[in-house]
Order: sequence, then structure tokens, then C-alpha cells
Amino acid sequence: MFLKTRLYFSAVVTLGILSLLLWNHFNGGVPSHHILAREDLPEISNWWGAVLLPLLTLFLSYRVEKRLTKQNNVQSPRTNLPKSVILGFFIALLFGITLSSFFSFGNTEVPGYMLMGALVTALFFPIYRAECLLGFVIGMTYTFGAVLPTGIGSILALIGAVIHLGVRPLILFVVSKARNLADYKAK
Repeated sequence: MFLKTRLYFSAVVTLGILSLLLWNHFNGGVPSHHILAREDLPEISNWWGAVLLPLLTLFLSYRVEKRLTKQNNVQSPRTNLPKSVILGFFIALLFGITLSSFFSFGNTEVPGYMLMGALVTALFFPIYRAECLLGFVIGMTYTFGAVLPTGIGSILALIGAVIHLGVRPLILFVVSKARNLADYKAK
């Protein structure tokens, strides 16, 4: 059952990206973006999104399915997604849309602060999960195409995983030891 959901969602994303690309094609051409917005670096056409975004959706939704299967110790996860997966997707989608909007309106400072804020958020929430990456990429696709957000989102997810799975437990350990020491000295 989850496979059908994954395929339907991938089909919707595929239709969305193809519609966007065709609309761009017939209204001034499909844009290309320079890596890091530098003219001396190569351009990447948004046409690559027609291949990348559907494959990314299939892969990341498969990763969500695998995680849910592992958590629930069942053969296949239930057909309805947990609220945490849906919430993670939509918050990341909104984050990507907001970041793209600020960048499009010429405000280049706020996106930098937003990315730093996302790394601080990684201390408290698992922003590295597949649904978050997918929401982030889809949210930024209209403005930047699919390739650049996939690269940026992957780096952000990697750093977020290091923070959430490595730095956070270390901080919690140190706080726990300090609390135990304070309790010991109080006795």
C-alpha cells in the first residue's frame, strides 16, 4: 500500500515539474543557474529537474518507508503516514519557499541567517530526514530548479545529521554529567 502512495506522490511531483518546465519553455525559456550564483562557474539548466526531481522523490519516499518499517518492526508500514513525517515535509517545504522568496526579492542576508537557524534547529529536531530534504528541494525548485537545492539540501542534511546525531548527544552527556556532579556536591 505504501508503494502506491509513493508512486502517486512521485507522479504528482513529476507532473508538477514537467508543467513548470513547459510553462517556462513557452514563456521566455527554461532558466539556467550558475553554481553559487557566480558567473565564472558553470550553468545548470532547470531541464535537469525533469529527471532529478522524480528520481529524488522515489528515492527519498523509499527512505521514509524503510525508516517507518524499521521503527514499527513490520513488513510494510501502515498506509497513513505519521504526523511527524507530514509535518517535517511541510515545514521544510515552507522553509524552502521562504528562503527562495527572500532570495528572489533581492534580500541575500535573510537566507544566510535562515540556513544558520536551520543548523541550530538541528540540535532539537532531525532536519536530516528524507521528508525534510524532499520538502526543502520541492520548495526551492520553482526559483532555483531542482539541481542546486538538491546539492544545498544534501549538504544541509549531512551537517544536520552530524549535529543531531553527534553533537546533540555529546551536549546532553555533558549536561547530564554536570547535573550529576552538582547533585553529588549538594548532598
